[in-house]
Amino acid sequence: MLKKIFVTLCLLLVIAIGVGGFFYVKIINFANQPLNPQFLMSQPKPFLVIEKGTSSQKLAQLLAERNIVAETHWLPYFLRLSPSLGKFKAGVYSLENLHTVSELLAHLNSGKEVQLNAQFIEGKTFKDWREQLRNTPYLTQTLADKSEQEIAQLLAIPHTKLEGWLAPDTYSYVPYSNDLTLLKRAYQQQQQALSQIWQQRKIDLPLASPYEMLILASIVEKETAVASERPKVASVFINRLNLKMKLQTDPTVIYGMGEHYKGNIRKKDLLEATPYNTYVIDGLPPTPIAMPSRASLEAVAQPDSTDYLYFVADGSGGHKFSRTLAEHNRAVQEWIQLERKKQRENLNK
Repeated sequence: MLKKIFVTLCLLLVIAIGVGGFFYVKIINFANQPLNPQFLMSQPKPFLVIEKGTSSQKLAQLLAERNIVAETHWLPYFLRLSPSLGKFKAGVYSLENLHTVSELLAHLNSGKEVQLNAQFIEGKTFKDWREQLRNTPYLTQTLADKSEQEIAQLLAIPHTKLEGWLAPDTYSYVPYSNDLTLLKRAYQQQQQALSQIWQQRKIDLPLASPYEMLILASIVEKETAVASERPKVASVFINRLNLKMKLQTDPTVIYGMGEHYKGNIRKKDLLEATPYNTYVIDGLPPTPIAMPSRASLEAVAQPDSTDYLYFVADGSGGHKFSRTLAEHNRAVQEWIQLERKKQRENLNK
């Protein structure tokens, strides 16, 4: 009798070991199972969003719904064998360069959320930036039906125009964050830069406020793409303001023309009275005309000490600076002749 019981127990033990071994192999195979390549190739950047408090059952359901992993019912059993991989951290995770279920779980435990970049260029207007926001991938759009004034109110900006108030830079963001959050960061960064640079300005500048510095920096930004020239360009405008001369700068005229600008400025455009026509108005225009970089803000706060009052393109990307109108007129004629020569050479090609 005891012998039969012993044999039965041994048989049951063998069966249990066999069944346990079978399930163990299944679980290990599940852990080493490759992620579904069709899902990984279905979008440019495959992401997985893990919400706070996600359990192993909920993760298994998510992986099944997204068709990322097959036979997800093995997931809770695998996590019993490897409990350290069950501490998922909420966030948005890239699935790029992940190959197996175990690699995926390790990644979800790392807390290393994917970061994307949005680059906002200096010298652009808010209209340009807004179009870029609309086309920024994996960014939740909340401002599509908002006017510029409404967006300014959401950012707590005390103006109806957003030109100048947002810092050009490359901003990292997590997929599915929203467009307003990105603009808030750009506004806060510009505010910090404006405050800091204003405190470090030359004390004799003809600028009454940080906002006037912001306006002039936007003009400098539009006038030259040569970084080394910015303090010199700024000095021309500072000198003109000190002498009560009109700024006479084309970018402000273009900004004031708005949609009417078709690529060139006519004589009647220079004579038309608009708030931004610095050939007509005295002093600065009422608002910035573009998003100035920190370098342009610094150039206005610390301009070169010069007696230049004019500048014109030199034909090589930079500018020629002049002290008198006669010098400037000669420089203009030199530039015209150079442009005509280039046109003739292009026609002969």
